[in-house]
Amino acid sequence: SPGASAPTTEEIARRVENMILEHEIERLRRVVNATGIVLHTNLGRAPLPRRAVEALSDVAGGYCNMELEVASGLRGKRNYMTERLLCKVTGAEAAMVVNNNAAATFLVLSVFCRGREVVVSRGQLIEIGGSYRLPDCIAESGAVIREVGTTNRTHLRDYKEAIGERTAAILRVNPSNYRIVGFAKEVPIEDLVSLKESSPSLLVVDDLGCGCLVDMEKFGLPPEPTAQASVAAGADLVCFSGDKLLGGAQAGVILGKRELIQRIRKHPLSRILRVCKLTDIALQETLRLFLESDRLSETHPATALLCVKPEELKKRASALKRKIVREHLPFRVEVKAGESAVGGGAFPAVPLPTAVLAVSSDRFAPDKLSDLLRRNEPPIVARVSEGELLLDLRTVLEGEEAHVVEALRRIAAL
Repeated sequence: SPGASAPTTEEIARRVENMILEHEIERLRRVVNATGIVLHTNLGRAPLPRRAVEALSDVAGGYCNMELEVASGLRGKRNYMTERLLCKVTGAEAAMVVNNNAAATFLVLSVFCRGREVVVSRGQLIEIGGSYRLPDCIAESGAVIREVGTTNRTHLRDYKEAIGERTAAILRVNPSNYRIVGFAKEVPIEDLVSLKESSPSLLVVDDLGCGCLVDMEKFGLPPEPTAQASVAAGADLVCFSGDKLLGGAQAGVILGKRELIQRIRKHPLSRILRVCKLTDIALQETLRLFLESDRLSETHPATALLCVKPEELKKRASALKRKIVREHLPFRVEVKAGESAVGGGAFPAVPLPTAVLAVSSDRFAPDKLSDLLRRNEPPIVARVSEGELLLDLRTVLEGEEAHVVEALRRIAAL
């Protein structure tokens, strides 16, 4: 502006440095998840098991036998061990892996249902994060949607009456991220499979969404449909995510009859949607843990975070409070009871009792304090609720409490 003095060299350098830092802060890197959401989509969902991380470190730095049969030296089968483990864990005849569950659903519909009808309950026409809508997926695949039932109640007779010459498949979709309660009804997968008796060419496809491979009741959670149950019930194809309850890398898993999986493999989209070596090795090593499912609360991070008791979380929150108090920082800290969430579209109506550390300050409003914590290195992502900044200890991993103390120390010095 007129009359203003030109900035000094030092001021220009400082502005340039700040601009660079503003861009650099968005780089992909590790953060401390203090939100209490275990499968936090914005934070990369499930933390990988240690054995998967170690395998990634070993494989990523060099070459690997991605498509090499070591014994013969000839070209081998991609994702061989991952798919073998999927079959062993679930009882499926065959399996394959693509880059996410939306891709798995789209691929199945494209291969088997293009130009024909897919029967879906109105209560299962889901929309998930990122504005992904199942009706759009069906339309893009070239299939024709045939809605049956009502929003809250769908009966077996609704499906039966919808089946005709143009019907290619019944698609059952697990409404992972919401629940219809009260006067509601949906048809079990076993009953849908029974419709094949009068229509042998009909396919029954079960989209499980969050990818449950164990009975979650033994971990204190409500029952969730498992891949094993769908396979045992006779579903022709079953698909689900690899990075939610399965706890691996982002992927879409397709299980099913051998002949059907072979047909999917031959479709051009299969190559377009295939996964890289990093996804493959992470899934492979995560799946190995399910061979000893009774130890998942020790070996599988997502399961371990879901299982931790509120009493243990209260001890950790109290210990963190003592560390902050010892620093004589200008913050008020209080341990309170709270609620965590599973996240990732799983168990949407199931709160997990937890312990949180409420942090307040006369200098910084809760939203400002949250912003400053995110700008820490590493960033600390908390939640603000009812005018308080809360740090949920359920998702603060072992050893990360030190980052919280250091971040508050830096903020106090501003």
